Amino acid sequence: MRREYSHEGDHIEALKPVVTVSRYRGITRANHWVTALSLILLALSGLALFHPSLYFLSGLFGGGQVVRWLHPIIGVVLFLSFFLLFLQMWKLNLPRREDATWVARIGDVMAGHEEKLPELGKYNAGQKGVFWAMTVLILVLIVTGLMIWEQQVHLWRDYAPWAATIPARRIALLVHALSAVGIILVFILHVYAAFWTRGTLRAMTRGNVTGGWAFRHHRKWLREVARRQNTPPAE
Repeated sequence: MRREYSHEGDHIEALKPVVTVSRYRGITRANHWVTALSLILLALSGLALFHPSLYFLSGLFGGGQVVRWLHPIIGVVLFLSFFLLFLQMWKLNLPRREDATWVARIGDVMAGHEEKLPELGKYNAGQKGVFWAMTVLILVLIVTGLMIWEQQVHLWRDYAPWAATIPARRIALLVHALSAVGIILVFILHVYAAFWTRGTLRAMTRGNVTGGWAFRHHRKWLREVARRQNTPPAE
């Protein structure tokens, strides 16, 4: 934790220092933004391939042939980037007893009555839901994407012939499209929640949050951070 002071012109207002709490390291933030950018590029390029009426979006990438080549490559980048995030965050996103109470009191969540909610760790049930939805959907997208990736069909013929058949690839294409719609909706929900809960976006831009934000939304996590910082060094 550290203290910041608000500035007004060249004068420092030292009336109330703002306590900030570190939430994400620089490498985690960079990893997050690579994942987010990959998702946006995949959504735009995927929509360009999805329907003729959306083909104009291919112009953002230099044309249809470029999109057909680039889309699966970005998909691999997304998978690898999210995999790194998954390794860092999966334990913190496991369900806890307080998550059920948070969901049961979703009305208080929407109304901003934080005082009626249980103390939460680093993530609430909604954030955990987004995390696991992303995990499942990205896994489905990478598997089905590889099945319909023309340059990789020969690998399926060699190691899993059933996956290279026309019926299997048609099913994979349908599942891929449905999963893409699902992950776009989850992504929109994630972005909306980040803006709706004031102070949240700061965590992924500056790497820290205010002490007041942490106390209001993730009090259990704040106590854990404070406890770790107050632990004396081992002799």
